[in-house]
Order: sequence, then structure tokens, then C-alpha cells
Amino acid sequence: MRTTFRVEDEIAHITLDDGKVNAMSADMLGEICDRLEEAGRDARVTILRGRPGIFSAGFDMPTFSEGLGPASAMIGAGMEAILRMLSHPHPIVVACTGHAFPMGAFLMMCADERIGIDGDYRIGMNEVAIGLTVPRFALALAKHRLSHAGFARVATGKLFSPQDAVPVGYLDRVVPADELTDEAESAAARLLSIDLGAYVATKARINHDISTTIRALSETKTLEAELMELSSS
Repeated sequence: MRTTFRVEDEIAHITLDDGKVNAMSADMLGEICDRLEEAGRDARVTILRGRPGIFSAGFDMPTFSEGLGPASAMIGAGMEAILRMLSHPHPIVVACTGHAFPMGAFLMMCADERIGIDGDYRIGMNEVAIGLTVPRFALALAKHRLSHAGFARVATGKLFSPQDAVPVGYLDRVVPADELTDEAESAAARLLSIDLGAYVATKARINHDISTTIRALSETKTLEAELMELSSS
């Protein structure tokens, strides 16, 4: 298993830990969706966190060299995880435990509250820096969540320190590493008090357009064309 799950005091705790860099393979992303489904049934707030030093290194890059089929399955699983988070029936807090590259940064952008740790870590969308064109669904999500300045830097593959990731929109705040667990749990405890009916309705209004855009992209030939380019890079 690449994830662990527990519920305590109506708060679901999902931890990503593949023992390495939390590469977002189709299997890892499928597990995340399964855990979110469990959390939706059994809790009222979810905390999603990575392993020490890294939230996620992003998509499993070797999969792109395996051809269109495996690459399509992985990207599709990533889009499904994004849609699940955008429509999740209760608040999600991300505890970013270090580095966060795509697809990890994408998941962070779907959360309601995002807390990072101070340190020599990098966060962002670095596709261009490694020779990949940013997929349209990722651009749509970034435009939805990042600041104008943050979105503008996507074209250059800029990665940010945790402190610099706050004003551009990847994180809401940064705390010392030894305070991350307490800060995330305090945030989750505060969120237990909100009206879930009003939350769900408001979240649906906020995320309607971006969810519709991502869902439409997953059902068109546009995604297939982009995957062919990625798998040949």
C-alpha cells in the first residue's frame, strides 16, 4: 500500500508514503481516490499529507516512456483525483511535508487549506523546465487557483520556496516542520464547526467551471494528442 488511512474525532488522516518520493503513478492516484471515498463516508474533515521531506515528486515520469496506453491511464487517474478533491463532500487540509511538484502541486491546489513547512524545499509546476508542455487541464487548474503572478510563472517552469509559494497561491501559510501536525489538526478542528450543507453548495459554485473544463478535456481528443506528445518526450 502507498497510503495509510485512519479516522479520529471525525477527522480523516490520509498519508502518502511509497517509501521513496511519492511518485503519482496510476496505482497511487487510484489509492488516493479510494481513500477520499472512505473519508467522505467516515469523516467530516480530511487531512492529506506526504512523507517526511516530500509531499510528492509528481507524475511517475518513466510511465510516459511506456507508450500512450500507460500514460493515458496515469493522466486520467490524475484528472480523476483532481475532480474527486474538487467535489469532495467536506473540507480538505493539505499538510505539505516538503517538496511538491506536479502532480503533487495539482492536488494541493484542489484543497481548501494548505499548510507547508519552512526549509530548503521547492513547490510548483516545473514541466517546462524538464521539456514538457503543460497539459491544458493543469493550466486551467493553475489559472483557477494561483495568483496572476503565480500563473504567469508556469510558462517558465518556476519552482518556489515554501515562503515564496504563499503569495503566488500554492500554500496558505508556512510553519516550522515540528509544528505542521499540530497546525493541520488545529485547522481541521476549526473546520469541523462549519455548516457542511452551506460548504458543499458554495464549493460546488466555486469549482463548477473548473470541474466542467477538466471533465470536458478528459472526454476529448485533445488529451489524447497531448499524451502522444508527452509519451514521446
